[in-house]
Amino acid sequence: MTDSNQTTQVLDALAEVLKQRRHASAENSYVASLHHKGLNKILEKVGEEATETILAAKDAEHGGEQAHQAVIAETADLWFHSLVMLSHLELDHQRVLDELARRFGISGHDEKASRTQR
Repeated sequence: MTDSNQTTQVLDALAEVLKQRRHASAENSYVASLHHKGLNKILEKVGEEATETILAAKDAEHGGEQAHQAVIAETADLWFHSLVMLSHLELDHQRVLDELARRFGISGHDEKASRTQR
């Protein structure tokens, strides 16, 4: 199991790569090509990966290790494209982590109810 410091390092390193590739040549970088195509294309990819993650999870519920690995791979794709989206919007992934930390220890029902009050 990885520790939180290693996880933070991975996210920070990936965020830096995404930031650098945002302005790279679209011919040389998949991430740059997404940025050049715009937010709608990035959101399309997030939606596509979310659907693929859902389908993989359904298959994994009664599947073996290969089905479980497919969920991991699809979730990685979903997280990656979500990070591309944040990068495109010039939002730092740390803000998402901070929001998750803020919610830690709060009932999910209470947290959801508090959103309607903001």
